[in-house]
Amino acid sequence: MARIMFYNIIRFIALITMQVVLFKNIGYYNLATFFPYILIILLLPLGTSNFFVYVLAFATGLAIDAFYDSMGIHTAACIALAWFRIVFIRITLEMDVRQSSDSPSWGDLGSKWYISYVFFGTLIHHLTLFVIEVFSFQNFLMTSLSILLSSLSTFAIILLISLLFYKRKSRLGI
Repeated sequence: MARIMFYNIIRFIALITMQVVLFKNIGYYNLATFFPYILIILLLPLGTSNFFVYVLAFATGLAIDAFYDSMGIHTAACIALAWFRIVFIRITLEMDVRQSSDSPSWGDLGSKWYISYVFFGTLIHHLTLFVIEVFSFQNFLMTSLSILLSSLSTFAIILLISLLFYKRKSRLGI
């Protein structure tokens, strides 16, 4: 358990640092921005209590908001992502899998489940983030394009990161 906690603390620090130092300055004509920090919430162990998921989502969003000067927009999007995570896991996984201390991954849960989990989680996060940021329907097409392009670019970065740290599940139980 201590090892899992240590890995999550390292993941939190590394992803927040990457987001603030690297990805904050990368964008595509203000249409596509990368937010791979959402992996902090998406890769929490499956058996994590809902209260802790919400607290960590709040802390993650608050940390990003502090560096982006965005007054709670990222916090609200992270809370929406935490809600999605809880509901998606409850609907799609069996009880014994939900109570394990494993992090969601390609190797453990399969590519179909993992890709849909990451894609819809990214979409929910970005939809919440950009709708709250714009808070009007005046530029609906531009906002929709930003949501789509940012979701796809973040999804691609997350899949790339997931491939870099991919561990194949051992069928022998070793």
